[in-house]
Amino acid sequence: MSEYSIADNFNQYFKIKFANTKELRQQAFKIRYGVYSKELGWEPENDRGMETDEYDNSAYHCLLEHRRTGDYAGCIRLIIPPISQPDYLLPFEQNCLESARTNIIDSTQLARGSFGEFSRLAVLESFRRRKKEKNKPYIICEENPDTIYTEEEHRHFPNIAMGLYLAGIALAELCNHVGLFVMVEPKLNRLLVQFGLPFKQVGNEMEYHGKRALFYLDRNDFNSELSQELKELYSIIHNDLAQQISLIPFTNAADK
Repeated sequence: MSEYSIADNFNQYFKIKFANTKELRQQAFKIRYGVYSKELGWEPENDRGMETDEYDNSAYHCLLEHRRTGDYAGCIRLIIPPISQPDYLLPFEQNCLESARTNIIDSTQLARGSFGEFSRLAVLESFRRRKKEKNKPYIICEENPDTIYTEEEHRHFPNIAMGLYLAGIALAELCNHVGLFVMVEPKLNRLLVQFGLPFKQVGNEMEYHGKRALFYLDRNDFNSELSQELKELYSIIHNDLAQQISLIPFTNAADK
């Protein structure tokens, strides 16, 4: 790895953790509550101090741990439609399927269990304190991808939201998924494309906490277009997750 690389910076301060216990999953729910309920007001407040929904039982959850303090800075989940429940719908299928451009990719024609959907990516406010980061659940650095961090940023926290995105993609790869879906702002997707994550727009724009659309990332593009530094970061995250979990990769019975 190159000196002062993004991967070195990330690995110095943070570690991706697979939420494989009730206690760790609850940490993710607390982060989501702090961001989506308390800070943004997008979800109702409650006495439990946790934001959950009906999709959590069909999802893998990841946390981002701050090494020095042990605090959890952010979270992401990958929801997977169970093979045993052919009528189970992912959030975008439940709420946004009418906007999908099925001529490009039609999720209803994919084998259940062979793909998933990113959602509930959240980073605590204490880890994104700049004014332009208010009213956002997380932020992707808007610098040129070849010079992602200023000198000051290199001495402090790296782009933790990107690390969480890569964790979700690493989970999808470990599950042998054919691709994954996400609902995001088109502006955010343009940044992801610049960073080497060529999500393709497969849905029309709709209003949901701002203009959003459905995007899809094919397995062949999970990490093939990442810059060398982000490939190094992806490798660290992928290896970390592979050591923490034991997954049963999706296998299409028709291929046997």
